[in-house]
Amino acid sequence: MIKAIFFSAFDVNEGPKILHQVPADSISPSSTSTQIPLFHFPSISSYIVPRPELCSRLLTFCTSTHRILSYPICIHSHNYPRNAYTFSISLVLDISTPFASYATVTTKLASLLHTLEEQSRFLSRDLSPPNTGKIYALCEILLEDLNNYCESMIPIDDSNTLNIKLFPTYPPPPPLYPYHVPLSTVQLDTLTDPNWDLTMLKVLPYIDGINSVKQISLLADADYKLVRKAIEHLLYYGCLLLLDIFSFSAIYAPTAELASFVEDTEMQEECARYVALPPEGNDEISGCDPLTGFQLVELYLGIKQGQTVKAFYLEHSEVMDKIDIRRFITFGIIKGFLYRIHKYAIATSQTSRRKRDDKTKIKQKEPFPTSVEARKDDMDNELVDLERFLDGTHCFDEICTELMINEQELVGRLKALGDVQTICR
Repeated sequence: MIKAIFFSAFDVNEGPKILHQVPADSISPSSTSTQIPLFHFPSISSYIVPRPELCSRLLTFCTSTHRILSYPICIHSHNYPRNAYTFSISLVLDISTPFASYATVTTKLASLLHTLEEQSRFLSRDLSPPNTGKIYALCEILLEDLNNYCESMIPIDDSNTLNIKLFPTYPPPPPLYPYHVPLSTVQLDTLTDPNWDLTMLKVLPYIDGINSVKQISLLADADYKLVRKAIEHLLYYGCLLLLDIFSFSAIYAPTAELASFVEDTEMQEECARYVALPPEGNDEISGCDPLTGFQLVELYLGIKQGQTVKAFYLEHSEVMDKIDIRRFITFGIIKGFLYRIHKYAIATSQTSRRKRDDKTKIKQKEPFPTSVEARKDDMDNELVDLERFLDGTHCFDEICTELMINEQELVGRLKALGDVQTICR
């Protein structure tokens, strides 16, 4: 929230001086005012209206309790005393207020005033008493509109209008990798517009909570870097969540947040609706009643460390036929009472020696190999490609996505390499 807006300029007799301030007397009180100023202006006046070297750039500095954003402008012309006119428009915020969006407003406002002054000397010809006239009215409307509506449109004259909008500032999105699965939290199709980015429009139909980022780029026939940028954009504005690739060989475990699900009947009802299978014609499952909250709690409490989704499904097969297992796991991930236990592979010294031998073999292969030798060389190349992921920092999801293979094929290649240790964490 903006605490104050003030306009200041360099006076040839008095130096830096506040000409207009909103609210009145908030920065430089009059002699008859009893109001306590937000900060001591004379101590920072040389930075508000600085020397030409510091002009035409955003300046931000803090007092004990407030942050001042200022954008001083110096216009050189023989029409002014001392052949220059220096002014500044400044915003005052609480020191704890995120100021990135306000910095854009300050810069744009200074640019507009600069243009108005060069066109018609809008600022220097305004001889109104302090806190009156067009400049004061501009600051007053701007303060009220931005604080109440986060945007403002102010007609300046017949040819100029001020249009300013405060865009919200969000924290940076989490890191996005090719094996992440985006899940929409809003109806993306209701937000789209034909003028949207072409890559974004191609990507949206494939964001379904099943396809990974790399799969989406392949299905949309779009460059991976552009697809990643589009998904990061949606992540930034909170339109997506990131999940792991669902697999029956995956392992999940409950967190301490599961206690909140046990006690929250509304969340249990939400879960029952989310995981229920949709009706499909005369299918017997479609006629089954949804699971009760007690049954769902029992199922989530039955998830154990080291147990795969397949083993869990078979253990509770009598009730699993009534729900979508993927949605069941996804709901726990979204609500934070389940987490994924990833698998990592670590190569031993023997495998490292095999890697060097394979590289030597590839370099020394015959110029015209037979079909059997060519296939063997291809297998060796595959193993060498795999070994760069065997340092314990790449999960199975990442390896499978990068090499475009499934987990079963990955396990087979790991066995072919020899002594490779697999850890879960």
